[in-house]
Amino acid sequence: MAVADSRPGLTAHTLAVRATFPEVVQSLRDLLGPGLVAYVGSVRETRAVHQWADGARAPSAGVQQRLRVALQVSSMLAQAESPRIAQAWMQGLNPQLGDRSPARVLREGDLQEVGPAVIGAARAFLVGG
Repeated sequence: MAVADSRPGLTAHTLAVRATFPEVVQSLRDLLGPGLVAYVGSVRETRAVHQWADGARAPSAGVQQRLRVALQVSSMLAQAESPRIAQAWMQGLNPQLGDRSPARVLREGDLQEVGPAVIGAARAFLVGG
């Protein structure tokens, strides 16, 4: 579903917005692994992630929005770097996010505040390394 583009941020945003929720989860599961998707989605078992991907179950609207932001950031990083880098970046302590991991910030924070902060931190990483 990814489209080659010289603007990875725009491509990633378009993917995160246009994809159905099961497609969002499938893409995230491929990029980050089911355990990290479960963590961001605030569930303890990866079984829920697989059910979301199959369309058999859906989390709250808030969790869905968090996972869409996670997909936007992860696909942006994976396009510019690699899926391995995207996964490591989501789990690593980030100085732009108060030395917390982007995954934790997305899981625990108010999405209206932390969503732009995580996207900004990803853009800064891509520009500055």
